[in-house]
Amino acid sequence: MTREGSLEAPTRHPIDWKGPDYLDEPKIVAEMERIFDICHGCRRCVSLCNTFPTLFDHVDESASGEVDGVAKEKYWDVVDQCYLCDMCYMVKCPYVPPHPWNVDFPHLMLRAKAYQFTAGTMKHPVRDRNLSSTDRNGTLATIPVVVQMVNAATKSKPLRELGEKVVGVHKEAWVPEFSARPFRSHAPKSMVHEVRNGERTSGKVALFTTCYVNYNEPGIAHDLVKILEHNAIPYTLVQGEVCCGMPKFEQGDLATVEKLKQRNIPRLAKLARDGYAILTPVPSCTLMFKQELPLMFPDEEDVRVVRDAMNDPFEYLMARRRDGLLKTDFTRPLGKVAYQVPCHTRVQKGGLKTQEALEQVPDTQVLTIERCSGHAGTWGVKAEFHETALKIGRPVFRQIGEFAPDFFASDCQMAGHHINEGLERSDAKGKAVGKHPITLLRMAYGLPD
Repeated sequence: MTREGSLEAPTRHPIDWKGPDYLDEPKIVAEMERIFDICHGCRRCVSLCNTFPTLFDHVDESASGEVDGVAKEKYWDVVDQCYLCDMCYMVKCPYVPPHPWNVDFPHLMLRAKAYQFTAGTMKHPVRDRNLSSTDRNGTLATIPVVVQMVNAATKSKPLRELGEKVVGVHKEAWVPEFSARPFRSHAPKSMVHEVRNGERTSGKVALFTTCYVNYNEPGIAHDLVKILEHNAIPYTLVQGEVCCGMPKFEQGDLATVEKLKQRNIPRLAKLARDGYAILTPVPSCTLMFKQELPLMFPDEEDVRVVRDAMNDPFEYLMARRRDGLLKTDFTRPLGKVAYQVPCHTRVQKGGLKTQEALEQVPDTQVLTIERCSGHAGTWGVKAEFHETALKIGRPVFRQIGEFAPDFFASDCQMAGHHINEGLERSDAKGKAVGKHPITLLRMAYGLPD
């Protein structure tokens, strides 16, 4: 007799993306019908995002009131709403492996997106390819003079209105500015420190800066290296790094993900074997190396070596604290901090390490919010999804407004900016300032800006 739900920890099967059936449309549709029927009978995930309400509305509006009454072409509406946050798999679904029903909703959506990409059936292929080409965009946009023009365009109402019509980026959505001083070309060299390994931590760090931090908000990386220096932890930059691949992964462009992997993994694996802890200051990038690449390339030893060396910055710092090797000489209280945990941080199953770090600062009160901000990488800036992204984030905006903090923060700085947009649209109390948690920790140490 099939049991109802599963008490075991979720397990993940490798992604058979090179298998002969992976991009077979009839088999993808058949699997969608099977899993959609299970979801319809459960409906626990209805509050997570707009994917499941879209599915359930199609079911409820069908002639039969069941999945078999939904036209197959409407299945792709469900696919378009999914931004691969992984929350349904990690916190809601009782039918994930090892349950015999074997429901992996996010990776089914990935498979459908991969089919759309290879078959050329994406609704906005030019826009989606451009938005996900983060290295190319950053390299071009940070050319002297060009960077001022690009940043000015993001603030021009007429150009944003034109961009919505032509490119499909919502005219009011926050979009990142580009820095005239990318981190990698202006990073300070680490001072010489003794390498002090702990029971849980390596005493030296390799920093994978990520496209976003390098090109858009290099201050996050500057604050991180200040924290490392303050704690006498020597660091180096990953040489020749390219995009982690998550933006392409979310578009279903798995062949490009492989090309990026082939450039990153050998360099990262060498650092890992040389004893470095690898830090990535964007949760989605960390997740790419910790989960998605190991599932796409389960037989590659280098990928596993990198996975085991990869750390979220606060995961590393709090392990360092437990090793008795992290300074706690904080000089500035932070007051009230509202902290939103990004979905891709929660998926890593590392616990609330950012909360732990902020709470060790004296006279600091932290409100932790475990709800999706709605931004979801490039998804939330798209014209057809932006208002939905703000709707998904409303519970976060409400809780922050009611708490009336001095600061609000998210490990995903893009989510932080999306939250700020939501707060500006709401009747939130006070004037909370958005800061990255790494920046807040640097401030708490009393280190200069």
